[in-house]
Amino acid sequence: MNVARLCSDLVRINSENPPGTTKDIAEFIRSLLESWGIASVVTENEAGKCNVVTEQTSHNLVFCGHVDVVPALNTGWSRDPFSGAVEGGSVWGRGTTDMKGGCAALLDTCHTTVESGPDLPVQLAFVCDEETGGTSGIQYLIARHMISPCDCLIAEPTPVRNPNIGQKGLVRLDLQFSGTPAHGSLYPAVGVSAIMEACALLEYVKGLNGQHYPVGNDMEEIIAGSSRVLGEEFGLDRATDVLTRIMFNPGIINGGEKSNIVAQHCDLELEIRVPWGCSIQDLLDDIRLHAPHGTITSKTTHEPSITSPSCRLATVTCDAVRQVYGGDVFPIIQWAASDARHLRAAGFNVIEYGPGEMQYLHAVDEHVTIESLEKASMVYQYVMENHSKG
Repeated sequence: MNVARLCSDLVRINSENPPGTTKDIAEFIRSLLESWGIASVVTENEAGKCNVVTEQTSHNLVFCGHVDVVPALNTGWSRDPFSGAVEGGSVWGRGTTDMKGGCAALLDTCHTTVESGPDLPVQLAFVCDEETGGTSGIQYLIARHMISPCDCLIAEPTPVRNPNIGQKGLVRLDLQFSGTPAHGSLYPAVGVSAIMEACALLEYVKGLNGQHYPVGNDMEEIIAGSSRVLGEEFGLDRATDVLTRIMFNPGIINGGEKSNIVAQHCDLELEIRVPWGCSIQDLLDDIRLHAPHGTITSKTTHEPSITSPSCRLATVTCDAVRQVYGGDVFPIIQWAASDARHLRAAGFNVIEYGPGEMQYLHAVDEHVTIESLEKASMVYQYVMENHSKG
C-alpha cells in the first residue's frame, strides 16, 4: 500500500462541505476495506451524507477521521485543488492536511495489520460532516450506538511531537435585534436603531477579550506548553492569549431597511471561543443583559473539553511519537473545535494526532508531506499494537 497514492486518490474524490456529499468517497473506502477482508457499512442519515463504520471490537479503541473538506475555489492554487498531485515530496490538494492525509494513514495502517494475519484490533469510523458540526456524522453514530465510549484517536493534523488532548469551548449564537423606526435625520435623538444595538453588544463582547479566567496549576502548565508549541507552529506572538481569553467573531450581520430610516431589524451571527475557567451560562446571562433589544433565536454551546494526559491512550500515543520522531514529546490543547468535543461529551477519551502542514489548513496550496504520512502510519501502528498492553 502506497500511503501517498492513497491520499491522492481520496483528494481526487471531491467531498466539499457544503454541499457535504460524501457518498462517492464513502463507497470508495468501503470497497477498499472489503478488498482487504475488513467488513464495514455505509450509513446515510441525510441524502448524500454518508459515513463508513466497521464493527466494534473488544479492544476498546476507535480510529476516526472525517472525509468532508472545506470548499476550494480554483483561484490562486499552483495546482488544481482536486488533482491530488504527488510532486516534490508532498501530496497537493484540498483536504491533504485536513484531513484526508490522516484518513489515508489510518487506512494504510489497517492494511498493514490485516496483511500480517491477525484481526483488526480497532474500530474504524470515517464521518461525513465534521466541517459543519457533525450532526449527520459523529453525532449520528454516537446516538445510534454504532460506536460506544472507549479510547478514540482522531487523525486530525497536529504538530508532529504534540498530540492534542483538549479544545476550548464554543458558543454560536443567532441574535435578532429590534429597534424603533424613525426618520434617519432625527437619530439618535429619536428612535432606537437595531443596528446600533447589535454594535453595542459587539462592543461589550470585544471587552471580554481582556478578561482573565483563573485555572488550576496543572492546567496552567498544559496551557504554557501548548502556547509555546502553537506560537511557533503558527507564528503567533500571543498564543497564550488565544488559549486563555475569550475570542470572538461576528461572522454575519444584516439589518436595516433604508439609509434614511432608523433600523427596525438587525440579525447577528456571533461565534465565541470559550477558555477554561469561563462559565458559559454566566456568559450567556451577561450577553442577554447587554442586549436589552436583542433576542437569542438559536444557540449552540460546547464546554471546553480535555482528556487526561495520564490516560492510557495519551501515554501510548506519546510513546509512539517518541519512537518515530524522538525529541521532546508532550500533549497540548488548542483553540479550534472538532468532533472530539462530541466524543468527550459522550464519555470517550479522545486524542488527536495526524499528519499535515498546519499553516495550510483551509488555505490555498494545501498539502501534506509524504514523510509525515508515512510516519503517521508508524505512530498509528504502534498505538494499535500497544494500546491494550499494560
